[in-house]
Amino acid sequence: MLNFNFYNPTQIVFGKGEMKQLDKLVPKDSNILITYGGGSVKKFGTLDKVMDELKKSNRKIFEFGGIEPNPKFETLMKAVKLVREEKIDFILAVGGGSVMDGTKFIGIASCKDEYIGREEELLTQGMISVEKTIPFGTVVTLPATGSEMNNGGVISNKENKLAFFSKKSFPIFSILDPELTFTLPKTQVANGIVDTFIHVVEQYVTYSVDAKFQDRTAEGILQTLIEVGKETLENPTNYDLRANLVWCATMGLNGLIGAGVPQDWSVHMIGHELTAIFKIDHAKTLATILPATWKVRKVEKFEKLVQFAERVWNLREGTDEEKINLAIKKTEDFFNSLGITTKLSDYGVKESDIDKIINSLKSHGMVKLSERKDQTLEITRKIIEKAL
Repeated sequence: MLNFNFYNPTQIVFGKGEMKQLDKLVPKDSNILITYGGGSVKKFGTLDKVMDELKKSNRKIFEFGGIEPNPKFETLMKAVKLVREEKIDFILAVGGGSVMDGTKFIGIASCKDEYIGREEELLTQGMISVEKTIPFGTVVTLPATGSEMNNGGVISNKENKLAFFSKKSFPIFSILDPELTFTLPKTQVANGIVDTFIHVVEQYVTYSVDAKFQDRTAEGILQTLIEVGKETLENPTNYDLRANLVWCATMGLNGLIGAGVPQDWSVHMIGHELTAIFKIDHAKTLATILPATWKVRKVEKFEKLVQFAERVWNLREGTDEEKINLAIKKTEDFFNSLGITTKLSDYGVKESDIDKIINSLKSHGMVKLSERKDQTLEITRKIIEKAL
C-alpha cells in the first residue's frame, strides 16, 4: 500500500426527513446564500422545504439559481458578486454535483481579494491555495459526483472543463435524503450510476499495491451498483434501492477507496474534452471511453482487470484473457441496460473529429495520462478510435 494522508471533515446526515436538521446545522444570525440549478428544486418543493427550515431562526436569506450542468465561470462570478455585496457568510448548495462544484468555486473566489478582476486565473491552478473560504453545506438531490463529501470540482470556462481542488473546500455538512431523488428523470439517475461506477474503477483498475481494504470496498460499491442500478431506474420510489445508490455515489469519491492506491483518471480527462467539444453528458462520455481504454490498455491493467472480472463479475472459468474480455462486455452490457450507449458514433462523433479531440487534449497538457503517466496521445488516439 502506498503512503497517504487521508482527511475528510464533512458531516453526513443521511435518511428520510433529515431536512429537519437544517436549522441546527446552518449558523443562526447569518447571511445565507442558497445556490441551485434549474427549476426542479422549485417544481418539486425542495426549495420550499429548505426555506421552511432556515426561516425557523433569524437569518437573512438570498437565492442564486441557474447554475448550469458543467457550471460556467461567468455564471458563478455573478454569484461571487452577490456574496461580496451582501456579505454572505454561509452558502447552502441545493442540487447535484454541478451546483456543489459551482458553490465551492463561489466560496473560494469570494475570499481571494488579491484575484479580484482576474478570478479566471484560479482555475488554472489545480490545487488552489486559500487561507479561508465561505463555509457551505449541501442538500443533495442527485447522486453521482460525490461532491457532497470531497474538496474538488469541475468548472467550464469557454470551451474548457477545468478541475480544481482546495483543502478548504469540503462541505461542512451534507444532507442525503434519498427521497429527494425520487423525482429525477431516468436519464439523470442512469448518468449518476455510470458516473459513480467509473469514479470507482478509476481508483481500482490500475495496478496492485496490496491495498486489500480499498480493493474490497471498491468491489463492494461496484457490485452494489450492478445489483441496484437497473432496478432503481424501474422503481424510482423504492427507498432502499435509492438509498444504496445515494450512499455508493458518496463513498465512491470521498477519498476513502483512493487512499494509498494508484489512480488513473484518464477516462475522465478524455471525457471532459468530449463534453466541452460535443456537449455530450459527462457520464455518457465516460461510458464510451472506459471500455475502449480497457481494450487498448489490457496489458498494462491485466492483473487488476482479472481481479475485476473474478471478484466483481464472478467470472471463474476460462483463461485470464477470456475473463477480461467477458468482464468488459458485461460492463458494456450493464451501461446499455441503463439506456446508455458505449459508442461515440451514437452521439455523432466521427473519425474526422479525432484530431480536434487530440489537439484539445494537447493544448491542456493531457499528453501523459493514466496511473503510470505512460498513456501518450498516440495511445489516446487508439482509445478514441476504439470508442467510435
